[in-house]
Amino acid sequence: MPSVVIERKGSIAYLIMNRPAMLNVLDYDMMLGLRAASFELKNDEAIKCVVVRGAGDHFMAGGDIGYFKKLVDAYALEGESAYPDDIFENIHAVTRNIVSMEKPVIACVKGAAAGFGLSLMLACDLVVAADDSVFSVAYCNIGATPDGGMTYFLPRAVGQKKAMELVLTGEKFSSQQALSWGLLNRVVPSDEVVVVANQLAAQLCKAPQQVIKRSKRLLNQTFSVSLDEQLDNEASSFQQCMLENDFTEGVTAFSERRKAKFSE
Repeated sequence: MPSVVIERKGSIAYLIMNRPAMLNVLDYDMMLGLRAASFELKNDEAIKCVVVRGAGDHFMAGGDIGYFKKLVDAYALEGESAYPDDIFENIHAVTRNIVSMEKPVIACVKGAAAGFGLSLMLACDLVVAADDSVFSVAYCNIGATPDGGMTYFLPRAVGQKKAMELVLTGEKFSSQQALSWGLLNRVVPSDEVVVVANQLAAQLCKAPQQVIKRSKRLLNQTFSVSLDEQLDNEASSFQQCMLENDFTEGVTAFSERRKAKFSE
C-alpha cells in the first residue's frame, strides 16, 4: 500500500497519510509521497479544495523513529554520508506546495499531530480537529530542532513567548488549548471531524473561486510586506474582482435579497 493516497470526490481532493498502523509517522517514502501528491493537487485545476488527513485514528505522530534509528546506526559507521541529502528538500517542498496552492487546504485532525505532523497542520489554511486530539512540537524530545515551517507558522499564530515555550519544552497540549491559542478553527467530537471538514470544504467550493485565491494570497503575504504595500495589494485585488461576473452577481443578489449564484 502506498504511504500517501489521493482521493477525489467532485471538486474536493483528499490527501491522506496512509500508515495507520504506525500512526502515520513520517519516513522517507512518505516524504516523497507527500511531495508528489501536494505538487499534483497544487496543479490540478479541477480541484477547488484539498483536505489533508491521516488514515485511521491519527493525523501524524511525528517522524518514524525506526527510520531515524537506521540513519543514526548508519551514521555511526559511514559518517555524514549516511544521511540522505534531500530530506529537507522533500519535506519543505510539501510545505511550499501547500502554502502556494491557490485553493484552500483544510487539515482534518484526529488523534496525534506531533513533530512534522504539527508543522503540516500549521501550513494548512484551516484546521478542523477532534476534541480529543493531542498536539506536540516534540522535536526537542529526540534532540532535534523543528522543520517544515514550524518556527515560521507557530510564533505568527501564538506569539513569540508561547511558541518558545512549546518548542523548548515539547510538552503536549489539548485541542481546547490549541483552539484558545488560535491554532485551530473548529473543535468537534471525534466521530464528527471528517463530516465537519467535508462540510467546510463543500462550502468553500461554492464560494467565488477567484475571491478565494486572491484572499489566500493577500493573507499569506501580509507578514512580509509593509502596510502601504498591503493596501496597494488589496486595492489591486478588489479592482480585479470588480471586473468579473461574480462581483456583479454578488452585488445584484445582495440587493435582490437572494442567494448569489457564483460561476463554477
